[in-house]
Amino acid sequence: MDKYLIVGLGNPGDEYSRTRHNTGFMILDAFAEASNIVFSDKRYGYVAETLLKGRKVILLKPTTFMNLSGNAVRYWLNKENIDQKRLLVVVDEIALPLGTLRLKGSGSNGGHNGLGHIQQLIGQDYARLRVGIGNDFPRGGQVEWVLGTYDDEDMKTLRPQIDVAVEEIKSFVLAGLDITMNTFNKRKPQPKSVTDDKDISDKKQ
Repeated sequence: MDKYLIVGLGNPGDEYSRTRHNTGFMILDAFAEASNIVFSDKRYGYVAETLLKGRKVILLKPTTFMNLSGNAVRYWLNKENIDQKRLLVVVDEIALPLGTLRLKGSGSNGGHNGLGHIQQLIGQDYARLRVGIGNDFPRGGQVEWVLGTYDDEDMKTLRPQIDVAVEEIKSFVLAGLDITMNTFNKRKPQPKSVTDDKDISDKKQ
């Protein structure tokens, strides 16, 4: 059976749950919810499993904190004997506008600490789904920005794109990297209506 490892990057703990840096966690949570599966606390991360048309999909939210994400990725690749070509890392990206999704088959870490540590341990030849979080911060304010929380206006744009990202992950598993890039990379985020978003404020800390 073909196996796939889908990793959402973020930091563990309630204080980080709605931050921009935890966008990868948010997308994997949405995937798990849509698949009616739950995460279990296992070595180096929260893990959930499902099947997509005979393919085993393992979702991983590392609990190593962002800067040591590579430890979790390498461990679960080795433990499950998963080919690196079937690894997809979902990561927040300040160089893209909020909600923009870009899938790449390889590349540099772009200054992202989580990708940087993964690259140290397994190289840079793996797929990553970059999720735009915008960069509306003053000079020197990057840390505060990525660890800041999304507001209701942000979520009007991001929430529907989280759903698109879930479909993009499924496409990566079922159709492969190239077809998925061609299908999804040209799409632009469409803001959600206010009425569809009324539950957001209740979930924010």
